[in-house]
Amino acid sequence: MDLTVKSRNGKITERQRQHIEEKLSKLARYMDGITSATVELHTEQQRNAGEVHRVQVTLVGEHGVYLRAEEEAPDLYSAVDEVQSVLTRQIKRYKEKFWRHGRPRRTVEPLAEMETGVAVAEAEPAPAAAEAEPPRQVIRTKQFTLRPMFPEDAIEQMELLGHNFFVFQDASNSRVSVLYRRRDGNYGLIVPELP
Repeated sequence: MDLTVKSRNGKITERQRQHIEEKLSKLARYMDGITSATVELHTEQQRNAGEVHRVQVTLVGEHGVYLRAEEEAPDLYSAVDEVQSVLTRQIKRYKEKFWRHGRPRRTVEPLAEMETGVAVAEAEPAPAAAEAEPPRQVIRTKQFTLRPMFPEDAIEQMELLGHNFFVFQDASNSRVSVLYRRRDGNYGLIVPELP
């Protein structure tokens, strides 16, 4: 497993790095094929909690599986321990759901009937001039490899990551699609068409 440790607030000690490596290497006994792990560390001051260490770990496994967990604690070692616990539960959930022996191959089924027409965004009231917000900007860019998968697999991957949307290549038609969680708890699928 390739391990990358990034710290926003400076360098980490060798002892801290060893602790992270030790905890994440234990995950290999729950799931074979973890190819890489990226650990992002951030320390911040909070009014009510004092100094807080935030640890985010992203695991990449075979077959395009992504698992992510983020936890915070008063000290770095506790945060790493909590992240390892969360990732262990996610791996067990993933294996129970998808890696059963004799799992039948999925057939191509529509996720839901697609509505035709133009999507209309809900209008939001414009803020008052006195309450004008600073202009929004892109503060983070992520790149990832699109792997073909069925919408049901994309739903599970989105849930494992804890996101509200997920971009993937649909295995049934080789098109890039966007899966998102609706307010009613169901899922929507956006399939763009070129003019």
